[in-house]
Amino acid sequence: MKSAPSKTMLSIAIFGGILAVSTASIFIRYAQVYTPSLVIAALRLTFASLIIAPVALTKHRPELTSLDHRDLLLGLLAGLFLALHFATWISSLEYTSIASSVVLVSTTPLWVALLSPLVLKEPITRPVILGMVLALLGGMVIALSDICQWTGGFSCSSINTFFKGQAMWGNFLALVGAWMAAGYLLIGRRLRAKFSLVPYIFIVYGMAAIILIIIMFVAGQTPFGYPAQAYFWILLLAIIPQLIGHTTFNWTLRFLPASLVSITLLGEPIGSTILAFVILKEVPSISELIGAVFILVGIYIASRIESKEDSMEAAAVNQ
Repeated sequence: MKSAPSKTMLSIAIFGGILAVSTASIFIRYAQVYTPSLVIAALRLTFASLIIAPVALTKHRPELTSLDHRDLLLGLLAGLFLALHFATWISSLEYTSIASSVVLVSTTPLWVALLSPLVLKEPITRPVILGMVLALLGGMVIALSDICQWTGGFSCSSINTFFKGQAMWGNFLALVGAWMAAGYLLIGRRLRAKFSLVPYIFIVYGMAAIILIIIMFVAGQTPFGYPAQAYFWILLLAIIPQLIGHTTFNWTLRFLPASLVSITLLGEPIGSTILAFVILKEVPSISELIGAVFILVGIYIASRIESKEDSMEAAAVNQ
């Protein structure tokens, strides 16, 4: 049996993971100056897969060769959802603020809870319903923030402006990104149980990279011919938020309840918003902040209720 790391080590790992993933939206914004969003998504996963390939193919070859057709199918499906998650979320940053995009894409735990009865045969609890209602209210507030303002009184533009606004499209893409991430997590739970960390992320990241490359070429885009700065920001995106951030959270899932890890992920939109304010001078509106509070509280309520049950199962995971 493999002993679990200390609580201090796990806390440091989670805090480091939050800092790492919070940089993603900043790197993406810088890369989007030179590169289309689909290219950024494809190269992010491609670089990450190539970096871990030597370790996966040498030290973990037996696990990889033990894959059966069902494992490959699950890996392909998880990779598909992950690819669509990055394609939609990264694209959303072209149209809406970092604060709105990151908060909306962070609603993933709520959609996991909503889909669990269908996929994992787990019932929906009242706290999950309450959390969903709060998050939906928050999402509506953020969506309306593009056309509604407080200037001595609350006033909004016409409904046509609402549906034609770029921010509305960006918010919707971020929400689709959350749905795709939920599918990735639900499928990945079963696949992760059969493999150690490196083979798992190599399979899923590699599948996602291949799918994104296909989508990129079908869209008539190319990964070549961009300035060196573009590849620099995308490489940082692959190393820091992807390999360090996402992989750290995947590692902690072996020793901590999934709900606890989900709660800690609430730090990402906060960290991203702070970095966007400090580095990009992007100030969130009052409406965005109010909507963010509703969403974060909703996610916390929906996720926190499961922690006691998950803690009872942690010993089975910690092997």
